[in-house]
Amino acid sequence: MPEVFPWVRHLTSDELRAFTLELVEALSDAAELEVDVTTQEVIAGWRATARIKADPVDYAQARKATSGDFGPVEVSA
Repeated sequence: MPEVFPWVRHLTSDELRAFTLELVEALSDAAELEVDVTTQEVIAGWRATARIKADPVDYAQARKATSGDFGPVEVSA
């Protein structure tokens, strides 16, 4: 996996295993059902996880507990 996705080095072994399983399932769906959007979502999601874990400051900030109301969420189309 590191040869294809170098950023997996920032994932734990359990996370790497989870990514691999999700990717295999998504690739299977792509092959059998001709649905490849899931594959792109799996890769993007895990890459984002690796990206935040690659920066210790960002990762520490992301792990902090939050509280309160952050206001309404706007959904753009």
